Amino acid sequence: MGSLFRSEEVCLAQLFLQSASAYSCISELGERGLLEFRDLNPKVSPFQRRFVGEVRRCEEMEKTFTFLQQELRAAGRAPGPCPESPRAPAAREALRVQEQSEQLAQELREVSRNRASLRGRLRDLRQYLHVLREGQRFTSLPAPLGSPPRPRALSEREPILDPSLQHHLERKINFVAGVIHPWRVSAFERLLWRACRGYLVASFVEMPEPMEDPVTGESITWIIFLISYWGEQIGQKIRKISDCFHCQVYPYPESETSRTDTITRLHGEIQELSVTLEETEKYLAEVLDKVALALPTWRVQVQKMKAIYLVLNQCSFDVTEKCLIAEVWCPVQDLTQVQDALRQGSYQSGSSVECFVQRVPTSESPPTLIRTNKFTAGFQSIVDAYGVASYQEVNPAPYAIITFPFIFAIMFGDVGHGLLMFLFALWMVLYEDSPRLRQGTNEIWLTFFEGRYLILLMGAFSIYTGFIYNECFSKATVIFPSAWSVATMANHSSWSSGYLATHPSLTLDPNVTGVFKGPYPFGIDPIWSLATNHLNFLNSLKMKMSVVLGIVHMGFGVVLGVFNHVHFQQRHRLVLEFLPEMIFLLALFGYLVF
Repeated sequence: MGSLFRSEEVCLAQLFLQSASAYSCISELGERGLLEFRDLNPKVSPFQRRFVGEVRRCEEMEKTFTFLQQELRAAGRAPGPCPESPRAPAAREALRVQEQSEQLAQELREVSRNRASLRGRLRDLRQYLHVLREGQRFTSLPAPLGSPPRPRALSEREPILDPSLQHHLERKINFVAGVIHPWRVSAFERLLWRACRGYLVASFVEMPEPMEDPVTGESITWIIFLISYWGEQIGQKIRKISDCFHCQVYPYPESETSRTDTITRLHGEIQELSVTLEETEKYLAEVLDKVALALPTWRVQVQKMKAIYLVLNQCSFDVTEKCLIAEVWCPVQDLTQVQDALRQGSYQSGSSVECFVQRVPTSESPPTLIRTNKFTAGFQSIVDAYGVASYQEVNPAPYAIITFPFIFAIMFGDVGHGLLMFLFALWMVLYEDSPRLRQGTNEIWLTFFEGRYLILLMGAFSIYTGFIYNECFSKATVIFPSAWSVATMANHSSWSSGYLATHPSLTLDPNVTGVFKGPYPFGIDPIWSLATNHLNFLNSLKMKMSVVLGIVHMGFGVVLGVFNHVHFQQRHRLVLEFLPEMIFLLALFGYLVF
């Protein structure tokens, strides 16, 4: 409680670290979280420091981890939670992490590239198959009913040539077939007609099934086109126009037998590619499982390793360059723990010379250190948002634990709403150790979870003030019988039927015996909810109560300044600062309250 009431005593100290054991010692100190390091090389560029190479290696590994996480998200997966807080890896283990992460990243790149290639190839084959099927319908139309029989010509000439046009039969018919985006069909058709002057027959039909757009990744229904033409020059124009409109053009066999054989071959290739793609997907899932399992631990380890090297870059070397010197701010009561951590780090590194800590006198003002726990952390964060207290000043957070929820409850007071808030916070408190609650990704949820004890007290105080206001979900409740008697007033007054008909509002006179039986046991009498001046009465009550409690709160804050003046032995501030503040506060606002 002493640390919570006033910041702890902090001193400046020097750490003397052997070069061989510096990494282990800083790692051990970081796990305990006891120190704040000072930069002894403020004029040295970050790119010219001793361990810049190690920091860059950590950043390269972080880039690899970012790529692995992006691949997981692209596959609809999320990396699992880190089961425990791993320690910073040793040099050999860091190399192993780097090798394994780069190997997994390389495998993911290759497998993803192969999968994309297989998907593209499979999409092209399916589109080609649909083009041939739809083209077969165009080029194999049956003869109309009732038409006279005619000798069978070559199959490629039957659907587009009329039997009466015998002088065209000697010309060879060519085809251009493919698929086009549905948004480009109308412009494509107009340009074909104008460029070729109508010397072609174009047919368009929607593809039976939607397929993925390789550019945008969206699923769209492509349009299949089949263009019949005469002459090589027109064919060149058609192909150029198709390229300009980014059409996917496929070879179209001339004979029906060739088209049938091609369709059969495409069926076989599609089946083989589907099996290959399925195996590729399985292998990719196995690689992603390995990444999801190892990535959280690797990320924490590399973050700690990078933090260690950043701290080592703040240290300075002695003349022999065998010892690193660091300056730290350390709580006085934790100096023995710091020495124990240095001894443990030296032992883990196998160094024969132990590192040690030495306290250094200084006239600088140390940083403010206020230890918190899971209950006080939320309230301390609210106080720090307004401003962090100076070193050894009184910390107002312990008093905010009560005043903040209570002043909120004065505004919010309602039994029903307060009970819901209390139960929600109680659920978070009871299951606060659940990894599912702690490791959420939603920022709003994490804000609620970190302030669960604050919400708990806000709900409890809201229930209390709700009973005072006698409101539950904005409705008055009858806990005790009303102290006002309407029947007694009716019996002792001249309220006739005609009087009641002409007076929609009635007034209860407390001077009549038996009408008012005394104060309500707790809170506000529920009969006020029926009065026409209900809001005027409650608003006046709440406003006056808010002003009174607000002035008391302000006065309490001024009184806390007395403890600072006495602690820092500034007695003159009691007369020159505290006394004028209290006189001004009481003479102006105190008189208002009175």
